[in-house]
Amino acid sequence: MLHSLIVRAMPLVPRPIMRRVAARYIAGETLEQALEKVEALARAGYPGVLDLLGEDIQREEEARDALATYRSTADGIAARGLDCHVSVKPTHFGLNLDPDLAGELYDDLAAHCGELGLFLRVEMEDHPTTDATLALFERLRRDHANVGIVLQSRLLRTPEDIDSLACEGLDVRMVKGVYLEPEAIAHTDPEPIRAAFVAACERLWRSGARVCLATHDQALGARLILALGKLGRRVEDYEFQVLMGVQEQLWEHWRAAGHPVRVYVPFGPQWRAYSQRRLSHNPDLLKAVVGNLLR
Repeated sequence: MLHSLIVRAMPLVPRPIMRRVAARYIAGETLEQALEKVEALARAGYPGVLDLLGEDIQREEEARDALATYRSTADGIAARGLDCHVSVKPTHFGLNLDPDLAGELYDDLAAHCGELGLFLRVEMEDHPTTDATLALFERLRRDHANVGIVLQSRLLRTPEDIDSLACEGLDVRMVKGVYLEPEAIAHTDPEPIRAAFVAACERLWRSGARVCLATHDQALGARLILALGKLGRRVEDYEFQVLMGVQEQLWEHWRAAGHPVRVYVPFGPQWRAYSQRRLSHNPDLLKAVVGNLLR
């Protein structure tokens, strides 16, 4: 009940306060601000991932505007010579509006990124979009070698999804999953989600996939490092992926131990809507943000 009340009150929080809270986790509203942040991370030794905030668009022109911004993002990354991936949510390209539209826009962006030598990640959202997202990704990778997917250890279906994917050349970002899904289709307690995360990564590594480990859970990270050693994986077979502004000491710990670490950098004018949606889906994240605000 408290979580629900706080979420309902979030739109009433003055913009300057919300922006101050979000500044640690969001690079800025403009592409230039985002590129400057990626450059700063690069100087500190961290490659990046750029994600334009936005999802569940309702009009085709919004999706095409997002494509235009992403093409400019790719151009900016290439012009600066940055080691930085591009990451797009399917509903930002209109998956819920028209799957064919989303496929067209991803195809355009994948080709553009490919010409620039850049990697494109197809994001994963809540469970009603999973089938359509995987189908879109499989179509996309038939024509483009520079694309990857996201899988969620929270979902019970993930082992079967791994087995259904052609793993040769597959690049997966493994996440716990930010969306709180129904118990009938998902793990709901922390330890089963962690165990499923490790099991999914081992399944992927055994099949020859490269796996990006998106977590800030240090204990989970230690289990994944043990799994890497057990399976004899090389540094080319994985990297840790972390969110900008979150547990930076942990990044340094992993990098000092010889593990590659890449930083996910969200940006764009939709930062407030993004923040409120994420808070409504994740009580733990809400507690952290409220705690930061009070401090």
